[in-house]
Parts: sequence; structure tokens; C-alpha cells
Amino acid sequence: MSECNHQCETCQENCAERDPKSFLEKPHPSAKIKKVIGVVSGKGGVGKSLVTSLLAVEARRENYQSAILDADITGPSIPKMFGLKDRAVGNESGIYPVLTRTGIKVISLNLLIENETDPVVWRGPVIAGAVKQFWTDVIWEDVDFMFVDMPPGTGDVPLTVYQSLPIDGIVIVTSPQELVSMIVEKAVNMASMMNIPILGIVENMSYVECPDCQHHIHVFGDSHIESIAQSHQLDVIGKIPLQEQLASLCDQGNIEVYHGDWLDSVKDIFNRMMKD
Repeated sequence: MSECNHQCETCQENCAERDPKSFLEKPHPSAKIKKVIGVVSGKGGVGKSLVTSLLAVEARRENYQSAILDADITGPSIPKMFGLKDRAVGNESGIYPVLTRTGIKVISLNLLIENETDPVVWRGPVIAGAVKQFWTDVIWEDVDFMFVDMPPGTGDVPLTVYQSLPIDGIVIVTSPQELVSMIVEKAVNMASMMNIPILGIVENMSYVECPDCQHHIHVFGDSHIESIAQSHQLDVIGKIPLQEQLASLCDQGNIEVYHGDWLDSVKDIFNRMMKD
């Protein structure tokens, strides 16, 4: 680290004296975004994109204007879940998000490239720069809740989102396997380092419900999510089952018509946040 000249506006070092707000990027001038919620996990494959989509749908059902910023640049699956086929368009003013059937605004790399199956072979700083542009160059207009689908881990993109966007809180997504405690702890520790509030934990693939007797079958073994959440003074705000119908809706691009009460508690969180 070079000697400090106390001129933060031109310095690139991330030191203790720098105001964290100095990293924040301004959204597009036409954007009016009230609350930003990050959806995170310490590892991949636990269902962040699914939870992001369900949260956006729940917010829309509560008559909030919701949006999704897909920051998982190398693995964007949000457009598939909503059945989005149209490409995002833009002009000299900026880029317009694509609207889902119920009016959820979405931006994702797969809505910008010609072929959705083309691999994104970019290095970390380029990916992080693309995420920034999704915030600064997209004409979001009026949004009550923006949900940011983050890539797994604690690398360039999550750090960029935490530093560049005014995150009001995060939802941690996990699964019932034994390594869940490590997953949660990684996400909790990073949020703590960045001074970001944690809204709660969602356990995905929590159980399978017997179609005859509605008994919950824990295919990954007994869940320890309640005790883990308690150890971090966090709330479990949802347990999503392994369900054939839900998987089919995602594959068909019809996630907006799902039925389930697994995330009912987030409605109170949304209403409370809008009062703050």
C-alpha cells in the first residue's frame, strides 16, 4: 500500500479511513429504486436464482413494483424461469429492462447476447464491470424492490455489488446438507465485513412432500437450519421443497404462476422495509 495522501476521490486503495459510501455507483438518472435486496450463498447449486425469482414474484403479488438484476453473469438462468425470449433494447439514453408477464423488470446477460447458450469467457474485473453497468446504464424507472441474483462465493462480483449498490439487506440461500453451516457462515461473515443487514435464511430443497399423506421426507437428512440460524441470531424465512411441479414451471418459463406458501413471511419483511 502506498503512502496515504488523504485524497480519497482519486485513491484506489480500500483503507479503513475511506467512507464505504464513496464506492457507491449512481443508478441511471431515470431510475427510482427504493430498496435493493441481494440473494447470496457461500456456494453454488443451492437455488439462488429460484429464490430470487420467487421473491420478485411475491413482491409483485403484494402490488410492489419489482425488478431483478441478474449479477450471475456466467450462469444466468433468470430469463429461462420467466420464459423471456425478447432481447433487451436500448438507445442513446440507456438500456431498457425486459418485462415479464406480470410486469417484473429483468436485466440479464442472456437478454443481451445473440445466443443464450454462448459461454461468457470473461475475467473477474470484466464481469464486475458488467454488473455495474446493469445498475448504471439500465433505465429501471420506478422500482420498489430490486432483487440482485448474485454468483456464489465471496469473489469479485459479490464484492462489487456490496460496494457499488446501496444494498438494504441480503437473503442467504442454503440447502440441508451437513456443510450448510459453512455456507451460512461464509455469507454471514462477508455481510458483517461489509456492514450489510441480513434479512433471513431460506432453505431450498428442504424436503419432499408425500402426495398421499403430506408427510415431509428429508432426503438429505435432518435439517439443522433452525439451530444454525439461531447461532447467528437470524430468522429462517422460508423452506422450499423439492417439488416436481415447481421444477416444471421453471423449465417452462412459468415461475410466475407457482402456488406455495413457503415464502409467506417475506411479505411482512417487504412491508416493514417500505415503512423505513
